[in-house]
Amino acid sequence: MPAIALITHPDYDISVPQGHRFVGQKFSDLMQYLTVQTWFENFEIFQTKPVRISDLRAVHDAEYIANFAYNKLDIAAQRSLNLPWNERLLKRSFLAVNGTYQAAQIALDRAIACHAAGGTHHAHRGHGSGFCVFNDLAFAAHALIRHNGVKRVLILDVDVHQGDGTIDICSSNSDIYTASLHGLNNFPFQKRQGSMDITLPDGMTDGPYISILNSALHQIWRDFEPEFVIYDAGVDVHGADGLGRLNLTNQGIFDRDRTVMQFFKNRRVPIATTIGGGYSRDRAALAQRHSLVFAAAQSVFGPDRL
Repeated sequence: MPAIALITHPDYDISVPQGHRFVGQKFSDLMQYLTVQTWFENFEIFQTKPVRISDLRAVHDAEYIANFAYNKLDIAAQRSLNLPWNERLLKRSFLAVNGTYQAAQIALDRAIACHAAGGTHHAHRGHGSGFCVFNDLAFAAHALIRHNGVKRVLILDVDVHQGDGTIDICSSNSDIYTASLHGLNNFPFQKRQGSMDITLPDGMTDGPYISILNSALHQIWRDFEPEFVIYDAGVDVHGADGLGRLNLTNQGIFDRDRTVMQFFKNRRVPIATTIGGGYSRDRAALAQRHSLVFAAAQSVFGPDRL
């Protein structure tokens, strides 16, 4: 088994005002946390590059891309995005959307690859929303089908918030299956209809969550049998998350991610992971939570797991 690929870039951090709910330094915090873990020696780091605008137009309107790129978003669009425009956000947005696709391309050869960002699932075709500029999940799914010969892509989204933008972009493509397990009483408050939508009550704990997840995975396999999985492993399901309403623990998140990976490994379906949402004033705790998907990847795909 080759090393597990990790895709990142030193320009992923962004500048946000003090007290903002989004943690702008969480990407470097995550990498710093990972590099001191003993099992991280089983990962190989790749640095991504910016997406080409001509490619990005496959999933986003040209006018929206241009308005964002040249800082011409109107007030309503800025409020919907809820991130201040600056050069760092501009650079990060064109980098990170390509990072997930790069992870997917490597996973086709290595069975697994992990992106140390991504999961920007609220970005719609024509506007950004909820801290999400461009939709890396939808972009990677469409690119795999158009350029890599993949016929059926599952976007499995277990972030606590429904990926309404992903559904918006992918709903007309029957080769992309959008499955979401998300909080009933959380953003976005007007839910979209994806391929599979499972709403979860406030306060749900580890055991019931894993049971629902297992049932969902088997139903997805019966309905769709994906050839590739893009996995949004948001950690805002944690009981201490600032924007979540569920009550999972670190162990529950690790078990969730390991369950997903083992399920598709057993069926020889490659998987690319993203970190998704996570919100906490405690940056060290947040970095540890985001590291769990990488620990799960090591547990399932590490060199001693042949």
